[in-house]
Amino acid sequence: MKLAYFISDAHLGAGYITDKREHEGRLVRFLDSIKADAAELYLLGDILDYWFEYKHVVPRGHVRFLGKLAELADAGVKIYWFTGNHDVWLRDYLSSEIGLKVIYGHTPMTVLGKQFLLSHGDDVGYQRPGYRVIRSIFYNKVCQWLYASVHPRWTYPLATRWSQRNRVTRDKDTETRLKQEFCKHLEDYCNSYSASHPDVEHFVFGHLHLACQVKLHQGRDMTVLGDWIDQMTYATFDGKNVKLRSYNEVGS
Repeated sequence: MKLAYFISDAHLGAGYITDKREHEGRLVRFLDSIKADAAELYLLGDILDYWFEYKHVVPRGHVRFLGKLAELADAGVKIYWFTGNHDVWLRDYLSSEIGLKVIYGHTPMTVLGKQFLLSHGDDVGYQRPGYRVIRSIFYNKVCQWLYASVHPRWTYPLATRWSQRNRVTRDKDTETRLKQEFCKHLEDYCNSYSASHPDVEHFVFGHLHLACQVKLHQGRDMTVLGDWIDQMTYATFDGKNVKLRSYNEVGS
């Protein structure tokens, strides 16, 4: 049976990851384990902790991961990469080199014959006003052009240190409470969206680093994918059911 796979929030290359090679290797081994039955692979954002494409230059690193994606694409697996708030600046490099499709923002898609709404999750439901401002700057073409005009020796350390500081300075209890609140906002958003889009049966998001599944109105469901930092969670779809799973490298 062929399956669709969904993963998000690996944050490859993040400064707070102690063993970056093992972190990448674990994800590569997971991708290798699904190559026999994967029909489609959906990367729902923040797969890379930082990525900024210049016209002729891309960041170094992630060779084994990108090579495994190329292997899957060459074998006929359809790969879709939804940009997140960390890998927002994907352009045409990976699509031209690997053959995957880059998608910006929440998008309805047909997955193995069923209708889904897919997104990283940072552009649906409630988002704090400050975050909405930052996101609008990240997607602004003028701001992107100005950022690209600064040499990477300055922009790369700035971006990676900002990411690391935001993670290590968070209060864990407050973060958990906020994630649960945002998950409830997502649930409300999905039920509202379903009212005007009755053909959509499944909703899948990342972003929250929270692994959960919620039953919605009229038999629909919402899946939040967790992450590949602490949880190693992913979802599969067999044409009927979305299942949230955990990768443990033994009978995953």
